[in-house]
Amino acid sequence: MVEGKAWKINGFLGVLLIVVLIAGTIYEFWAQNIVVGIILTVVVSVLGTGFTIVQPNEARVLTFFGRYVGSIRESGMWLTIPITYRTRVSLRVRNFNSKTLKVNDVEGNPVEIAAVVVFKVVDSARAVFDVDDYEEFVEIQSETALRHVATKYPYDNFDTEGYSLRGNAEAVANELARELQDRLAVAGVEVIEARLTHLAYATEIASAMLQRQQASAILAARQKIVEGAVGMAQMAIEQLQEGGIIELDEERKMAMINNLLVAIVSERGAQPILNTGSLY
Repeated sequence: MVEGKAWKINGFLGVLLIVVLIAGTIYEFWAQNIVVGIILTVVVSVLGTGFTIVQPNEARVLTFFGRYVGSIRESGMWLTIPITYRTRVSLRVRNFNSKTLKVNDVEGNPVEIAAVVVFKVVDSARAVFDVDDYEEFVEIQSETALRHVATKYPYDNFDTEGYSLRGNAEAVANELARELQDRLAVAGVEVIEARLTHLAYATEIASAMLQRQQASAILAARQKIVEGAVGMAQMAIEQLQEGGIIELDEERKMAMINNLLVAIVSERGAQPILNTGSLY
């Protein structure tokens, strides 16, 4: 099914035509031309059913005794094919907020996820004839696509590189929009945007996963601190030796490095004794 244009003329011209025909009908009855008057009456009655008003960003889908004869997209009053059934279809941009779904990510962890889908109808014929209810179709397919995308990625990457639901929300949203467009094209719907609005671990594992995230953050911070401390201790030893201030044997050097690392890495204020050797 492909959308086409229905025959129509300006509604005000149609009103003028109806007025002329009514005047002709009255004249024929006055002139005792009963048959012609009856024919004109039938014509006026049939033409009167062809008036329709189209609001901005709306369409009227016309069917004539079960046959699709076209759509009217232009706003205004029109005189179109009489005795047609006209279905109203909104062409406005709309939002659909999905329910918060509980799904398992690629690692089997239960997560809660929800999304908002921005869409509009671009083919009124498909929206009316190719699916029963295009709004319900958008709702069901949006939740199905969201479930499918959520099961392809982990919630977060702790030890490996790659895409994750939390770390690559933009890429996940783009993939969700592409998959939705493929699913909704049959209904004449264009997906403008799809965004995640809620993402969290399910209640039963949220506490454990929070502890894991905290441990990973502490480990990463510790690694950074140790790297900086080793560099600072090495730089301190090199500057002391290059300046000829002191001469350290290997044992004194190891003790100084140990004390410097304790002073730098410790979370609390440390007061180590830095033994640089003896005077003799």
